[in-house]
Amino acid sequence: MDKRYSQMTEHELHTEIAGLSEKARKAEQLGIVNELAVLERKITMAKAYLLKPEDFSPGESYQIEGSEDEFHINYLNGVFAWGFRKSSPEQEEALPISVLKEKGERRG
Repeated sequence: MDKRYSQMTEHELHTEIAGLSEKARKAEQLGIVNELAVLERKITMAKAYLLKPEDFSPGESYQIEGSEDEFHINYLNGVFAWGFRKSSPEQEEALPISVLKEKGERRG
């Protein structure tokens, strides 16, 4: 049985991300859009477990990667930030912390 990301070591997470990235590259080449989307979400989740939730502050706003929108964090639960997008403040949602970045910061 596979391990949960929360149970993996940093090395195991990096290995998992590399394997998923290779599968995603192949899915993209073959034009398998649904599989690509699933693999990209898995990569995002694995990356979240490489970050420290304490580096993200409730009450602060962060840029959403790949979007012009900002996300305001109300609270953190594990590797998920709960809050709202500035464009839809009435709708609470959770995002993995790996998709959040400081305003003006670029992640590679």
